[in-house]
Amino acid sequence: MSAVGRADLAAGPGAVPTAEHALRPLFRPASIAVVGASAREGKAGHAMVQSLAGFPGPLHPVNPRGGEILGRRAVPSLRDVPGTDLAVLVVPPDVVPAALADAAAAGVRAAVVCAGGFAESGPAGARLQAEAAAVARDGGIRLLGPNTSGFMNPVDRTTANFMPAVVELLPGEVGVVAQSGGVNLAIAFLLAQSGLGLRLGAGLGNAVDVGFADVLDFLADDDATRVVALHVEAVEDGERLVAAVRRATARKPVVAFCVGRTDVSDFARSHTGAMAGSWAVTCAALGQAGAVVVDGLDELVAAVAALTGVRLPPTADPGAAVLTGQAGPGLVVADALGTRGVRLPALGDATRARLDTLLPPLTYQSNPVDTGRPGETFPAVLDAVLADPAVDVVGVYALDEPGVLDPATAAGRGAGRVLWASGGPAAVLDRRRTELAAVGVPLLTSPGALAQGLHAVVADARGRAVPDAAPRPAGRSLRAVLDEDGAKRLVETAGLATPRRRVAADRAQAHAALDELVADGGVVVKVLDAAVTHKSDVGGVHVGVRDHASLDLALDAIDAIGGAHRYLVEQLAPPGVELIVGGVRDPAFGPVVMVALGGVAAELGGDPVLRLAPLSAERGAEMVAALPTTVLDGFRGAPPVPRAALADVLRAVGDLLVDHADVREIDLNPVRLTADGPLVLDALVVTTGQEE
Repeated sequence: MSAVGRADLAAGPGAVPTAEHALRPLFRPASIAVVGASAREGKAGHAMVQSLAGFPGPLHPVNPRGGEILGRRAVPSLRDVPGTDLAVLVVPPDVVPAALADAAAAGVRAAVVCAGGFAESGPAGARLQAEAAAVARDGGIRLLGPNTSGFMNPVDRTTANFMPAVVELLPGEVGVVAQSGGVNLAIAFLLAQSGLGLRLGAGLGNAVDVGFADVLDFLADDDATRVVALHVEAVEDGERLVAAVRRATARKPVVAFCVGRTDVSDFARSHTGAMAGSWAVTCAALGQAGAVVVDGLDELVAAVAALTGVRLPPTADPGAAVLTGQAGPGLVVADALGTRGVRLPALGDATRARLDTLLPPLTYQSNPVDTGRPGETFPAVLDAVLADPAVDVVGVYALDEPGVLDPATAAGRGAGRVLWASGGPAAVLDRRRTELAAVGVPLLTSPGALAQGLHAVVADARGRAVPDAAPRPAGRSLRAVLDEDGAKRLVETAGLATPRRRVAADRAQAHAALDELVADGGVVVKVLDAAVTHKSDVGGVHVGVRDHASLDLALDAIDAIGGAHRYLVEQLAPPGVELIVGGVRDPAFGPVVMVALGGVAAELGGDPVLRLAPLSAERGAEMVAALPTTVLDGFRGAPPVPRAALADVLRAVGDLLVDHADVREIDLNPVRLTADGPLVLDALVVTTGQEE
């Protein structure tokens, strides 16, 4: 960011910028007009003027009848106040296009449209929305909304929101980008309850113009914003969102909460698609871009609180330590960190020796470290833990006992690496929060919040430690409908191994294939027809066929399926752990690769691991490492998983999706991890237009 840009962002609302961000007239306007302002209490136009009463620049209520509204003279038209930066439209939806045309004629540079009744209401509303968007675009107006409650910028006392209570929000360093105006307000008030101030809170609404990427870029460039909170319901342009999150996380933490866990999108029809619903893809994509993805608004607030004070350098596997003045809460924190995959390394011998001189006997002195209760040696204990080479961040839990411990003194030397959590009366904790904030240490108010905060710090560092492959445009189209043999020939071109097989057009060729391929374990006989995508469900797969009589029985069952099919005779594969590997072309995010447990290992549970393609070598390895260690280290006597070879399979699937523009889905189920390496036992490739 240029020095001119930094100076502009630091300027007050009335400053004349020499250079500015495109959204500055929207979020940091020098002057505002409220179109639809009303003198009647209970009207949205009245509430909006009330919310903006503290705005330090010119504020113009606009009402055709003129008069006075909350002590300000109303003007009949925007044309009476030319050159206004921001117009806030609190008018019925059918009036919005004309109001925007007036705004354009008056030289307005940005607008907020609060009314609903647009695309969210049906086809007629969608047409009205398109008209309003076109008027704004043609008039050079940046438009927030429609269907939004507006935005809040307490730092500059610019609260363009029809909920007057927003004027009480604390100014601060947290930016919020919420798809829903209501969630924008909910997050802002939750932050305030935790003592966190707001830099900017924007509700996008229908986002016909200003969307996620625009506001993220604005906040990334704003030196006054320390952490960004993101709320996502649905994404249309995932690639643009991911790019914006990557740009933002290169400069400051982003915490994301995605709604829609139960949704399975329209493309989710076969194995891979069903396991890669749109919510899961969105979460994976944002995490891959460097965001810390959380499961709820309370977790979001805890993560934001932690990241306002602690941000580690990019680190593949940061080590966390827990220091507790009470054993029970410390155990709660440690247990929660274990379920979140946060590493608690054992402390070194030198650290343990130092702790032995500081703590009474029988206290636990490894990690977590239990002091028994806070005492005079507590600051020295914290210093010793911080000095351990295996520890990157320390979470402290100590109940507030007056006269026993001064948290700010104890934690101050560890600022930037310490999170502090406590319990006690609200007034005491408010004072402690202020004292700790003065030395750069965040305060959390429960063991669970401390665990979430530590996880957020670790996830943020991890998310920036793995490089991604450079994006590249989609390659040529296959222009083909592939049966299993065709799908396997395609994956073989990417270097993946498959069992030896023969395609048989009739029974005689099937018997000849049996003679060629049969071994001690026999062969597998399958129906070969691109229209039959779930072969096992219709009796189209027969395993362990060893002689001609059993082959005839298998062929009889396959013939009963009907259709113009052929037979696939395949050598039986050696044993090994089975995984499901696949990829889908997500309508918002593009190519996505997936790996999940299959076969008997599926009973271990666990969510599929999803990442955007193409995959770098490091990203492929990271996907494999995300699988349960029980499987990776050998499951039920199986040999350990060949991690590098499996990562190569994942990268190959990603490359196939990227290199072939009409491949919509790849489903390799299962991939068996044999002693000789991964073997693709079944393959389904769905191309654009192919019926499933």
